[in-house]
Amino acid sequence: MELRQVRYFLAVAEELHFGRAAERLRVVQPTVSQQIRRLERELGLELFDRTTRTVSLTTAGSAFLPHARAITAAEQEALETMVALHAEQETVLRIGTNVGLGVRLEHLLTTLAERAPHVTVELTSAEPATRLQQVRDGELDAAFIRGVDQSPGLDLIPVWQDPLVVALPATHPLAARQTVDIADLAAMPLRIVPRAANPHLVDLVTAACRDAGFEPVLGPAFTTDQDTLAAIGTGKPAWTVFYATQAELLPTTRTAFRPFTPPVPAMDTYLAVRPSAPARRLAPLLDACRTHQT
Repeated sequence: MELRQVRYFLAVAEELHFGRAAERLRVVQPTVSQQIRRLERELGLELFDRTTRTVSLTTAGSAFLPHARAITAAEQEALETMVALHAEQETVLRIGTNVGLGVRLEHLLTTLAERAPHVTVELTSAEPATRLQQVRDGELDAAFIRGVDQSPGLDLIPVWQDPLVVALPATHPLAARQTVDIADLAAMPLRIVPRAANPHLVDLVTAACRDAGFEPVLGPAFTTDQDTLAAIGTGKPAWTVFYATQAELLPTTRTAFRPFTPPVPAMDTYLAVRPSAPARRLAPLLDACRTHQT
């Protein structure tokens, strides 16, 4: 039995006229008659009573009709599923990025390119609140976000923790150590952004200082990576923090990056997605994130 024969049977069964069925199928009438006869031979039963004036379903034809409709419905559903899958595979993923992803973002994109070469990635940078709203509005498929563990209307999927490292003058005695105890920084001013600009980072660093037994002395505010590192490397001793993956991409000769002695302050990073987002569409991105969780 061929799908074509089933479609021809349905057309005749619904039109009860071979000529109109042929017009509907956009073929000549002899082709329809021929395929129906072949189907009847295969089934061993006549499906239609034919006279010179009328065409009607036989008992066998009436019994076969719901099965024929189910066959064509299954065919259509299969085709629609494949079309949807093709559209998802040949797709553009629009991702909102977070400052400081550094080499982690490079590795993530490399993994995506290797495992899902059919996916084109477009990156968008914006303030955290803007990124989250763009995901809600469907302008972004997903967005990386730090510090926030819930957001109305979105699912926040934990993807990794970003540890902090300390940046301090390369000539400072602490720079000679493999790791730096945060308590040893108590006497040096901390250059960090105003809390309003990044409350999660400021609160994380402040809490780490308090756990170490001191209140951080605030120096001039952190401005840009370049200017702040230059000021720390050439001015009075001061310190700041960077995400470890970001520090790997920052060339500097007068400033040293050193890991903190455990417990290391680290920021939780999430991937914000819409609850209704197609799972297959986001699967390559989530798989790449899981690969780089450590």
